[in-house]
Amino acid sequence: MNRRNFDIAFVGLKPGIHEFEYEINDKFFEDYQEQDFRDCIAKVKLTLDKKVGFMLLKFEVGGKLNVTCDRCGNDLPLELWDEFNIVVKIVEDPELMNDQEEDPDVYYISKGESHLRIADWIYEFVNLSIPMQRMCTPEEMGGPGCNKDVLDMLKKLDANNNPSANPLWKGLEQFKDLEDNN
Repeated sequence: MNRRNFDIAFVGLKPGIHEFEYEINDKFFEDYQEQDFRDCIAKVKLTLDKKVGFMLLKFEVGGKLNVTCDRCGNDLPLELWDEFNIVVKIVEDPELMNDQEEDPDVYYISKGESHLRIADWIYEFVNLSIPMQRMCTPEEMGGPGCNKDVLDMLKKLDANNNPSANPLWKGLEQFKDLEDNN
């Protein structure tokens, strides 16, 4: 994928709001480490508000992709939607400022820069749009997309690990709700 498509020549932009749209698919991620998703079809809308000495960037990520279900191991289609904001400040010594900055949403570039490279931000924001826990909702569980053999095995394991059936825990159930009663 041509990374130059994700460089914005901001020097030539007039102050004010500018919009950019990007189509993102699996090919975009080829230059990065292996992804734990596939079949990505995403749109990223970038609103860049150019001010004197800084820029406000708003990334809107939408689309869909497939992940592996944490519960049953089958494909799980996910909808993406999220927003991310970045403040880009134009300074004399960006390396020092970036090292000292604690806010991850503030980024510094040199006064000599002419292009804003946004590919890495798009990569990061698509990944951040994916939930940490990747499972179908309880209503969808056991539906046509689920691996029923794995779900049956999980039920069996859960039944075998029932603490009330284990003699080791006998007598402890009297203390279970003790804190709630106080």
